[in-house]
Amino acid sequence: MPNLTLKLQMRRFLVKNFVLLLTITALASCSKNTLGVSKIEGKKIGITNNLTSDTKIENFVSPYREKIDADLNKVLAQNLEVLDKSKGKWQTNIGNFLADITLEKCNTVFLKNQDKTIDICLLNHGGIRSVIPQGNVSARNAYEVMPFENSAVVIGLKAEQIIEICNYIISEKKPHPLAGMQFTIKNNQATEIIIQGKPIETDKIYYVVTSDYLANGGDNMVFFKKGATRFDTNYKLRNILIDYFTEVETLKINQDIRIKEEN
Repeated sequence: MPNLTLKLQMRRFLVKNFVLLLTITALASCSKNTLGVSKIEGKKIGITNNLTSDTKIENFVSPYREKIDADLNKVLAQNLEVLDKSKGKWQTNIGNFLADITLEKCNTVFLKNQDKTIDICLLNHGGIRSVIPQGNVSARNAYEVMPFENSAVVIGLKAEQIIEICNYIISEKKPHPLAGMQFTIKNNQATEIIIQGKPIETDKIYYVVTSDYLANGGDNMVFFKKGATRFDTNYKLRNILIDYFTEVETLKINQDIRIKEEN
């Protein structure tokens, strides 16, 4: 009897350990068989006219398209001459126009919120993406000229940064839109710097309105990052254009000389 009991205990021990061994082996086997991506395939699916032929889709989209087109194409003002950034060495008619209206419209916002006035506007030549045609002017023209979501920012700059602006314009040799300031280029240096009709003052802070892109150092305009103060107007440059178009009957273009060059 004792021998039988011993045999039963031994048998149970072997069965239990065998089951345990099988469990461990199974778990180890599962951990090694991890799944992974072995191949990626792709193909082009062409967009054909068949997609637009669906009557239901066209009927759904059409009212929205017609409303947007009507809003964009509505005549807001008249323009007496083509405004083009390609004509002019140091300034262009469209550059003068954009800088003037940006300074004017943002000055109202800045005066209301900060009780101060803006002295200068500086934008970038590359940011102008289209002409403003002669004749009817619409919101669509504003979107074509300013297709990006840039907003106007006012930066407080010391006189030394104003001089950096002049030197930047000279080195770039591009007609960047400029308003509120005039200067003369002589021997590749800026002289006779006039701001709002007065000679530049070394101990004064000047408020310059620009785009948020440039205010953050875009186009290598790093002088803006040295600003003493910053005020975000949350006024999109495109909306400045549309608001101006809405308020006037005919666009006003100032042809005054802002940058002179002397030998």
